[in-house]
Amino acid sequence: MIAWEKKPAIEGKHGGCLNCGPRPSFFPADGLIAVGFGYAALHKDGKPVYQEPTGDYNDDDLMTGAQAEQVASLHPDADWRIVMHGPLSGRTYQRHAPGQWALIEQDQGFA
Repeated sequence: MIAWEKKPAIEGKHGGCLNCGPRPSFFPADGLIAVGFGYAALHKDGKPVYQEPTGDYNDDDLMTGAQAEQVASLHPDADWRIVMHGPLSGRTYQRHAPGQWALIEQDQGFA
């Protein structure tokens, strides 16, 4: 039984620089939960369970969409979100079904 509100999915729009193209409407399994400078995290019921590391790290230290799905599948009735807030681009994806992380919010980030 779902005890959280399933937000409506939205179509990804251009975000960040003009060369970056539109943001995906669904977070890809091979996508990295990272922004480089800012805040990127996996939230369960509004609380972070993973945050992008700071300092020196490489891509192997970052969580992917597939890894987020593995974690979320252990507690499927929770409200799971991938939150990314970076320069000129902010977006939030909510887990709507197994393997489906729908874009529910998009903004201009900061800077």
